[in-house]
Amino acid sequence: MTFGSGDVDPSQSPSFGNVVTTRGATPAAQVTFTRRELTAILNLYGRMVAAGEWRDYSIDFFKDRAVFSVYRRTSEAPLYRIEKNPKLAQRQGAFSVIAAAGLIVRRGQELDRVLRAIDKSSLSLV
Repeated sequence: MTFGSGDVDPSQSPSFGNVVTTRGATPAAQVTFTRRELTAILNLYGRMVAAGEWRDYSIDFFKDRAVFSVYRRTSEAPLYRIEKNPKLAQRQGAFSVIAAAGLIVRRGQELDRVLRAIDKSSLSLV
């Protein structure tokens, strides 16, 4: 391709696209919920939606933790946050349920046991 005087091929320009590539670099790892964990959380969410308690949810994945937040109304702060933090797995347990006020309702190694703290259908009268 021929360019006139002063014409530069845009693909040869160093500022074209400002793309920086690094070979072998991997994106930062994120903590995620496994399929089994997400199934347990969504089963609880479905029961609570059917009961009229919850209406919306959000999932956030960070480098150090994964968070599933449930809402009564979309415009409010989350009622509960179900967090998975692998750094705490050996100490207090990787899973925790945190209330709207920031208080930890329950923490543990097994997600099913932690979710029982907010699952009202598993409570029975004695």
